[in-house]
Amino acid sequence: MRARMRQIASAALGAFLWLTGPGAAQHDGGLSNLGVVQSVILTISPDRLYSESRFGQRIAREIEEESRQVASENRRIEGELLAEERELTELRQTLAPAEFRARADAFDEKVQQLRRTQDEKARSLGQRNEEARRALLNAAQPVLLDLMLESGAVAVLDRRAVLLSVDTVDITAKAVERIDAEFGEGETILPAPR
Repeated sequence: MRARMRQIASAALGAFLWLTGPGAAQHDGGLSNLGVVQSVILTISPDRLYSESRFGQRIAREIEEESRQVASENRRIEGELLAEERELTELRQTLAPAEFRARADAFDEKVQQLRRTQDEKARSLGQRNEEARRALLNAAQPVLLDLMLESGAVAVLDRRAVLLSVDTVDITAKAVERIDAEFGEGETILPAPR
């Protein structure tokens, strides 16, 4: 029984590799449909889908710009805090200990609050990137379904989870092309911040 199962699995793998191998596009006996490989299993790279799509590139530009703004703001705040710290240090000699302690505590609280605020801004940028990835994958479902149906496939797998496959079953480039055609920079997927 096991020997028979191995023979069936081996034959299925051989047929799969023959249909999807490097020469499949030229020798597929008419199996290609609109430039989409015919295979029961397809793979996609979600990272490439995001980073190569016009939507992902727009989000990357927006996040980069916001990151620059946060970094500039951090430098400005740091300069202001250093000046305030120097002033407080100079006042130490002229203030009563209780008054100096109150001012020093207020300064420390201000520093901690500013640090929390700036850290939250940085975290928010990371979350925005993840939200954009999820939004793209959700919006891309109909496109991926169309590609799957055109290919005669029964599944589209994340390429990272596949141990071994031929490159011809990777539909990432075709998916990016169709997603760009349908969504452009993705204002309907995730509007640009105002």
